[in-house]
Amino acid sequence: MANKVNEFLAEIRALDGLKNAILCGITVSKKENTAEFFLVTDKSYTVRDEAAARAICENYLPDGVSARVKIAKRVLDVDGLKKRIYEYIQKTFPAASAFLEEDNIEVELLSSGANFYIDIASGEQGLFTSGKILDEVSRYLTSIFCGSFYGNVRIVEKEAPDASILEEVPEGEDEELPHVEIRCFPICDYEKIDGCDEPLKTAVYMADCQAVEGNYNVCGTVTYIEEIEYTRHNEKTGEDVQKTRFSVSLTDGTLSMRTTYFPKKATVEKIRDIKVGDKIVISGANEEYKGFTSFKAAKINYGTPPEGWEPVARKGKPVPKAYHTVFPQPYVDYTQAGLFDDLSKPADLKNNVFVVFDLETTGLNNNPAMGRMDRIIELGAVKIVNGEMTEMFSTFVACKEKLSNEIINLTGIHDEDLVGAPEVEKVLADFYKFTDGAYLVGHNVNFDHRFVHYYGEQNGYMFDQKTYDTLALAQEVLRGQLANYKLNTVADYYGFTFNHHRAFDDACVTAKVFIELVKAKGRLD
Repeated sequence: MANKVNEFLAEIRALDGLKNAILCGITVSKKENTAEFFLVTDKSYTVRDEAAARAICENYLPDGVSARVKIAKRVLDVDGLKKRIYEYIQKTFPAASAFLEEDNIEVELLSSGANFYIDIASGEQGLFTSGKILDEVSRYLTSIFCGSFYGNVRIVEKEAPDASILEEVPEGEDEELPHVEIRCFPICDYEKIDGCDEPLKTAVYMADCQAVEGNYNVCGTVTYIEEIEYTRHNEKTGEDVQKTRFSVSLTDGTLSMRTTYFPKKATVEKIRDIKVGDKIVISGANEEYKGFTSFKAAKINYGTPPEGWEPVARKGKPVPKAYHTVFPQPYVDYTQAGLFDDLSKPADLKNNVFVVFDLETTGLNNNPAMGRMDRIIELGAVKIVNGEMTEMFSTFVACKEKLSNEIINLTGIHDEDLVGAPEVEKVLADFYKFTDGAYLVGHNVNFDHRFVHYYGEQNGYMFDQKTYDTLALAQEVLRGQLANYKLNTVADYYGFTFNHHRAFDDACVTAKVFIELVKAKGRLD
């Protein structure tokens, strides 16, 4: 496909007025059976050039489809380029733009394009090199102007941001989070096993348990139960005593939790009668141990939610009316790949809106029941409308913790990259607007979605949309064709290259993979 694009551009550029022309897009009209080629040139062109370009375009279209040509002339000027560069960095890389003013950009015009320089203080260069910002700016300029563009940084004396605001967070210490509503439902059909004769009245939604203090009840369906024998040493007698404990998993439809229950002699036989599928009530409290929070069971009894009970969704904030911190940008395929691909797409892909997203985080813990949640440090997303990638959303996220060497080596993100980045609640407010009316898509989507759902809920934004997983889709569509179904493996299969372990790059290639997988399958379940 790349060869065909190059061949097409070579023919176009053989025309005098289109020597440096670029192809910015093709608009197809099924109703009129036409394809309009949008070309940009920096030369004066004639009617003859336009007619010759139309004839060339006709040769690359299927029989019966006629070509139209739209040509725009764009001439470089220093002020215009500086403004474009500054606005692009400001919208696409808000963390880096915190250190940048338009006067920090210098442009040198050349006969075949331009060089641009960004003046930064010592220590800030990682913002513009590790994240490939210069490369992205160059590609952006190449997509709208004729010629080649090269960027570099220049170290100047400039007051750098105070990196002392980076704080070490003590082990096991959480920051204070906004108040979370604790939702409950009534317990029905109470039957005593190990508890008081007075029926228990209410149970807490399992999704809200991490915010509960003191004793509380959970009620739901048993999904797993195992009796485990162990030996305990009796200090008084000096003898080893055989004991029994039960490992129990329970779900109420909002979350699942696992706990350990130590029975009394009088109750052990009754607990042995409990089976997977039974509905029970477990009473206990959250327990902190070595920085991890877990639910410690004290008593187990029979009990059920009300008949026909459905979890009540937590009331969230309305969708913001405007973006305030992270501003989406039109998505441009700089490689111009796929312009001549088959334009047909399944109805499920064309008739729905999808947001494909990816995160980089400080670690792997996305379950508050297992201890302090790790933090989001980068969020990248691409919107798919009518089967086409139309918008992009990309930002670093502020983090007061120092990043571990493992995360730095994996992602290439450093502490200084996050200085000046927006707080997670501001990022998720804009992301909530970006995802309004869309399904969410990701590779192993549940991992990233748990972070977004947790931090979104803490700030009143309910990311409850249906999700689609390209990992599961790849396992179904490409079964037996790949050694594994990791993102880079699936991307290689389709010929997509990308900078792995950076949020926007991962989101972008996942979007391309998603489109190909749905086209191959023909529908979405």
